Amino acid sequence: MSINTHYKKKETGIRKRLYIIIFEADTFGGKLFDILLIVAILLSVVVVMLDSVASIRRNIGNQLYAAEWIFTILFTVEYLVRLYSSPRPYGYVTSFFGLIDLFAVLPTYLNLFFPGSQYLIVIRVLRVLRIFRVLKLVQFIGEAEYLMKAINASRRKITVFMFFVLTLVTVLGSLMYLVEGEKHGFTSIPVGIYWAIVTLTTVGYGDVSPGTPLGQALAMVIMLTGYSIIAVPTGIVTVELAEAFKSRSKQFRCSNCSKGGHDSDASYCKYCGNEIEPAIYG
Repeated sequence: MSINTHYKKKETGIRKRLYIIIFEADTFGGKLFDILLIVAILLSVVVVMLDSVASIRRNIGNQLYAAEWIFTILFTVEYLVRLYSSPRPYGYVTSFFGLIDLFAVLPTYLNLFFPGSQYLIVIRVLRVLRIFRVLKLVQFIGEAEYLMKAINASRRKITVFMFFVLTLVTVLGSLMYLVEGEKHGFTSIPVGIYWAIVTLTTVGYGDVSPGTPLGQALAMVIMLTGYSIIAVPTGIVTVELAEAFKSRSKQFRCSNCSKGGHDSDASYCKYCGNEIEPAIYG
């Protein structure tokens, strides 16, 4: 029995109605609530962005401040209602959306003690991810899970790669400090490491640059090395992503001929034509 079914059987009255409206998008009320919530989230983010523009803040700063508090109070009430109507409040609080909902209202209150914290309200835009539920795009979330699995499987390789890159830029930055010196802006080894990272990643801000022939030659080597290094993490994740999809296609096995290798969205066996039962794996 699902949590929702169990909850509906136990709860009655206003709490049950609130749960259906707030947590379920299959009903008219649920869809309307989610759409209005998304509109309010986007408007609140726009208010924060406008408040960061000095000329606009000078003209309508008080109105923006009032609007910011109105949105914060609305989202605070919504968060409390979610806690009240949830069958498992602790599960909601510790869930992804629960944490996002909490962090969406905290910055305005923190601003009372730490001025400037209100600009962290832009995290509210993450709440718009609920649109996947409203528009029935849950299958895209499933695809995102495979991407996260691939990244998670790549973490050790990427960690080793990052240690190698950090070692490399430390050595190269130290060399540039010795070669160029303070005369050309390399005032310390950390500055040299900063320049090496900027150059290796092909960003090239240009705030610090070598002025000696030897330093320029070393810079060219670093630039060329950057083109080969930058592709390594992409290749690692791509291999793991391919493996994740490969394992998924092997997961579905026909109950009639016992052959696997079907696509995850296949309805019929490509070998015998029998209807595939998703519950059968192997």
